[in-house]
Amino acid sequence: MSTASGPVLAADGTPLKRSLARALRVQKIRALLLIAPLLLFVLVSFVAPIADMLFRSVENQIVAETLPRTTKALRSWDPEAQELPDEAVFEAAYYDIFIAAERKQHTRLGSRLNYEQTGMSSLFRKSGRGLDDIGEVYQDQFKDLDRNWDEPEPWVELMGAPSWVAALQDWEKGQPLPPFALRDGVADLLPLTAREYALFARFTQQEDGKSPLKEEPWTAVHTALYTDLAAADLSGYDGPRAEMLRAADAAVDAPGFETVRFRDGFAEIDEDWLSPDVWRTIQIYSPAYTSGYFLNAVDMQKTPEGVGLRDERERIYGLLFKRTMFMSLMITFSCILLAYPVAYLLANLPMRSANLLMILVLLPFWTSLLVRTSAWKVMLQQQGVINDTLVWLGLVDDAARLVMINNQLGTIIAMTHILLPFMILPMYSVMSTIPPSYVRAAKSLGASNWTAFWRVYFPQSVPGIGAGSILVFILAIGYYITPEIVGGTTGTFISNRIAYHISSSLNWGLAAALGTILLGVVLVLYWAYDRIVGIDNVKLGG
Repeated sequence: MSTASGPVLAADGTPLKRSLARALRVQKIRALLLIAPLLLFVLVSFVAPIADMLFRSVENQIVAETLPRTTKALRSWDPEAQELPDEAVFEAAYYDIFIAAERKQHTRLGSRLNYEQTGMSSLFRKSGRGLDDIGEVYQDQFKDLDRNWDEPEPWVELMGAPSWVAALQDWEKGQPLPPFALRDGVADLLPLTAREYALFARFTQQEDGKSPLKEEPWTAVHTALYTDLAAADLSGYDGPRAEMLRAADAAVDAPGFETVRFRDGFAEIDEDWLSPDVWRTIQIYSPAYTSGYFLNAVDMQKTPEGVGLRDERERIYGLLFKRTMFMSLMITFSCILLAYPVAYLLANLPMRSANLLMILVLLPFWTSLLVRTSAWKVMLQQQGVINDTLVWLGLVDDAARLVMINNQLGTIIAMTHILLPFMILPMYSVMSTIPPSYVRAAKSLGASNWTAFWRVYFPQSVPGIGAGSILVFILAIGYYITPEIVGGTTGTFISNRIAYHISSSLNWGLAAALGTILLGVVLVLYWAYDRIVGIDNVKLGG
C-alpha cells in the first residue's frame, strides 16, 4: 500500500510547519502585548532617567553653541603660552557675548564655566552689561554725523530686500511678520554688518515679536559697520541710502574718528579678561562633549598639559565616596547583628506571639522618615534623652557628655534604626521556612545547641542575610535625608553632595557624573557579590 509524498498538512490545508510557526508567532505577540504596559513603565520611569543622567554627565554643548566664533578663533591659540589671544579672538568674543546677552544666555554660560574656574559667572554677567559701551562709541559718532543712523527705517532700506521692506511696511499688528531677507549684494559690500543686522532683525521678529521698522539696531551692528567701512572703499556706492553711507565711509577714514580696540574694551569691563586662564578655560571646555564632570567627580581636572589632580584643599569627592562606602558597610553590619536575633525569635515563636511582634517591626513604616530622623536628633544631642539617662545612671559624667550628633556615629545609629526592618523581613521570610525538625535531629545525634545552630540552622539562613544585606546596603548608599539632618560635616554621604548640586548649585552635569559613578560602584559590588556568594543563593523565602 503506497502513501502520497509531500509535506504534512494541517486541518485547514496549510503546511503543518508553517501553521505551527504562525501559531507560535501569535503567541509571542500576545505575550508581548501583555507585558507592554510594564515594559513601557520601566522604560519611562527607570531606563530613560538613567540614560538622561548619563548624557548630562558628558554634555557640554552650551559653550560651543553660545560662543561659536570665539571657540573657532581659539583653536589656533596655544593654551600653554602665557600670552593673550590676538585681537581676532576678542572681536569674536564681543559679538558672541553680545548676542548671548540679548538672548539672556550669557549668565547660563558663565555659570557653566564657573564650575571650572571661580569668578567666570560674575565676569560674564558684568560683560553682558558692559559690551554696549564699545558699540556706543561708534553709534554716537555715526549719529552725530547723521541722525538717520539712529533710526530704524534707514537700516531697513539699506540691509533688507525690497520685497521684505514692502511687506514690512504693509504689516499690521496681529499678523505674522514677514521673514527677513537680505538685499542682494549687501553681504558682499558690508559682510559683518549684514551678518549682525540679520541676527538683530530675526531676533526682533521671532523672539521679541516686533517690527525692525520700530526698533533701533543693536550697538553691535554699529560696531560691525565701522569694521566694514574701515576695510572697504564705498565712494562709488550708489544703492539705497548712498549719500548717508558714503559720508559715513569718509568719516571713518578721517584722522579724528575715535576707535576702540576690542581687547581694551574688554579690559575696561573687567581686568580678568586679560588673564590667559579665562581663555584657557573657554578653550578647554569648548567641545560639545567633555570628560570634565567625571574628572571633577574624582578630584581631577583638565589642564593644558592634560589631566591632573586638583589642589589638595579641593579634593572632597574621593573622601565622600570612601566615607559613603565605609558607613554603608557599617550600617549593613550593624543591621545584621541586630536583625538576626529578632528574626530568629519571630521565626521560632508561636504564630500568635510572632504576629504581635511583627506589628512592632512594621510600626516604623507607619511613621514619617523625617519624624523618625528628627526624633534621633533630639535623643542623640548632648542635652538629649540618651545622655541624660547615662548621666542619671552615673555611667557618664555631666561635664563629659557623649557627642553623638553631627558626626558619623549619629548617622550610623539613626540609619541603622531606619533600615533595620529591611533586614529583619528578608531574614524572617527565610528563617520561617527552615523546618525545626532539622535542629532537633542534629541534637538527637549528639550535637550541642551551638553546634546544631552553627552547622545546621545558620547555613540555611545565609540566603536571608544576603538578601537583607543587598537591600540595606543599596538603600544606605543612596540615603541623603538622614545624613543631612544628623550627620553634620563628617557624617554626610556623597548623595548629599548630589542633592546639593541638583537643587542649590544647579551643576546638573557634576551631579549626573557623581550619580553615574555611584551607580557604577553599586553594579561592581553587585557583580563581586554574585561572583563570591552567588546571586542565586539569595532568597526571600520559600
